[in-house]
Amino acid sequence: MSSSAEISVAKPDYWDDAVAHLVKRDRILKKLIPQHPEVWLTSRGTPFITLARAIVGQQISVKAADAVWSKFTAAVGKRPSPASVLKTDVAGLRAAGLSQRKAEYVQDLALHFSERRVHPEKWASMPDEDVIDELVAIRGIGRWTAEMFLIFNLQRPDILPLDDLGLLKAISLHYFSGEPVSRFEAREVSLAWQPWRTVATWYLWRSLDPIAVQY
Repeated sequence: MSSSAEISVAKPDYWDDAVAHLVKRDRILKKLIPQHPEVWLTSRGTPFITLARAIVGQQISVKAADAVWSKFTAAVGKRPSPASVLKTDVAGLRAAGLSQRKAEYVQDLALHFSERRVHPEKWASMPDEDVIDELVAIRGIGRWTAEMFLIFNLQRPDILPLDDLGLLKAISLHYFSGEPVSRFEAREVSLAWQPWRTVATWYLWRSLDPIAVQY
């Protein structure tokens, strides 16, 4: 078991209210949610680590991302910090399994934190879109990565990551008999989930992969 400093296992304070709403409002979630009792959204802790993990995990499987992350932390330390990443050059990061582009992205992330070009201490009190605007200014962080941060680190309750292939796949499977689903159709389905779209998304992810992803 990881230390509590690394992974927060506390249930978000809104979780039970969200589940009650979703079970009442959505026939699919009414069936899916009871299949995953006593589990909920958890966070790995620091903003820097959450964002670094999200960059490492871009466009690869969860299993592959975990393997690369293990090599990455062997190179820069078990609890990566901006300083420890900046001490390791791009060649060192590539030797740890990162692609050239991801190595550059992680270094740019470390620079933004070390030079205080981002303000993590303020993010908890900022609106979702303001946090996204600050994050997408970092190389390698697009809207999807910023939304993963809002979900997993800030645990915002009403995020709908329409660029997430897993979410679209789950909506296609459960609501459209496996037919391809457009972003518009996904958004229409999600109207019943508000203001708890994060929680609905999390259970739909679980329907595809029972192992909970953490960033």
